[in-house]
Amino acid sequence: MGHHSMRKIVASLTAFTALTAAASAADLPRRAYTPPPPVPVFTWAGPYFGINAGYITSTKDSVTTAGVFPVNNGVRVGDRPAALGLPRDGFTGGGQLGYNYQFTPGSGFVVGAEADLGYTDLNRTRSTTGRLGGISTFRELGSFLGTVRGRVGYAFDRTLVYGTGGFAYASETYRGVFQTATGQPNFYGSSAHVETGYAAGGGIEFALPTDSVFNVFHSSAVTLKGEALYYDLGRRTVPLVAVGPGVGAYAARFRNEGVLGRFGLNYKFGS
Repeated sequence: MGHHSMRKIVASLTAFTALTAAASAADLPRRAYTPPPPVPVFTWAGPYFGINAGYITSTKDSVTTAGVFPVNNGVRVGDRPAALGLPRDGFTGGGQLGYNYQFTPGSGFVVGAEADLGYTDLNRTRSTTGRLGGISTFRELGSFLGTVRGRVGYAFDRTLVYGTGGFAYASETYRGVFQTATGQPNFYGSSAHVETGYAAGGGIEFALPTDSVFNVFHSSAVTLKGEALYYDLGRRTVPLVAVGPGVGAYAARFRNEGVLGRFGLNYKFGS
């Protein structure tokens, strides 16, 4: 092989190497600027269900009593309490389910509806002794509280701040016993009802990472919320009717209002 053809091969090899290098270099910036695959924008839209737990306390918690007939003068003479506080507080825990609609993915307004039902440990018994030795005992017991509410909020991506309000209902048992100094019940009344009223409040909810350890249901999101609610279930008048040697009746009026603070864990489905 002559010097001429050798030079030709070296030249073509050099040219090929240079061209390859140039082509690779031309590829480099293009590779560097490839946009990453789009991260799906978080949305609060869709159905969800979850659990909650917290603390509940009554706010206006008095029972007021009046005699029905002139002969029932125990309150007037100071033997029966005209008013007695029945403060109640305790644990609450239960579940909720709901649905959200979000106007713009990412950040924007969110509207929805939620229903929840929880156990309540609201139980108070109080006795007082009157001037003439009469023992007056009142009991109020609440075992569950439920609500059906609307929610309106604003989402800052994975954080939702909201206000909420709607219908509330609860099971309540009321009891009153008036005994004489000898321990004999003179007047007795008991009443159990599902009371209805309203609840209003607000809260904040955070979406955890989708691969969160809490995501046992493989939902599209797991969210953690904290909320406070005020509820008003009105008043209930319970007649305490004469038993044994008693005559006539008293009327005991119970109030049922309170506040609760709770945390919740939700599993959201859908997009």
